[in-house]
Amino acid sequence: MPILAPIGRGVLRFLEIAGRLALFALQGVTHAVRPPFFPREIGKQMVEIGYYSLPVVGMTAIFTGMVLALQSYTGFSRFNAESAIATVVVLSITRELAPVLAGLMVAGRIGAAMAAEIGTMRVTEQIDALVTLSTNPFKYLVAPRLIAGTLMLPCLVLVADVIGVLGGYIIAVYKLGFNPATYIKNTWDFLKTIDLVSGLVKAGVFGFLVSLMGCYHGYNSKGGAQGVGQATTNAVVSASILILAFNYVITALFFGA
Repeated sequence: MPILAPIGRGVLRFLEIAGRLALFALQGVTHAVRPPFFPREIGKQMVEIGYYSLPVVGMTAIFTGMVLALQSYTGFSRFNAESAIATVVVLSITRELAPVLAGLMVAGRIGAAMAAEIGTMRVTEQIDALVTLSTNPFKYLVAPRLIAGTLMLPCLVLVADVIGVLGGYIIAVYKLGFNPATYIKNTWDFLKTIDLVSGLVKAGVFGFLVSLMGCYHGYNSKGGAQGVGQATTNAVVSASILILAFNYVITALFFGA
């Protein structure tokens, strides 16, 4: 029994945290789909998540496309299959790399910022002040971030798809000597609607997860500046783990058969 007791405590602790997170998410989604709304706050968060994240997502996407083209050429040249590079680049970018890498970049930038901002409001009792002023914290703080994250990450991933494929095109044409028309034709011929749709669905889910974890850890932070720092770290780590886990789940749903 002494050996099993720590395992039992860990399981119960995990279930407790999962239950709290599920209730928090349910409450946040309920307020996100029910009026009244705060359009100015939603617009502010959309600009913060979408526009200001474009540079880091774009840089990540273009270098990923370049590296993918180089690595594919190195491997496929052994089997005289260099013509498949365009297919590999476009499918890898649209299905997996663009949504996952964009989600991780946004988690590091936006998830941490959300947790720090809301956590600071919690420890300085600004959230209690909102309640005193008859303003629901979920309606004013959590719902706009969930809406903005869910809507803007697919836009970022769509841009990342274009930039990533462009990176692969630049390397293939100007470094490896591919014919530009042939490369573009191969890209279009093998790209299907389901490839783009699956990536955008992943992006919407990842945006929701990043916003949810940032709001959850910030909202439940305590202990002053140290607690805010811990909440920021937990938000980034938990969002990254959930992104990788849900990436497998969504991929299995779309392409498992």
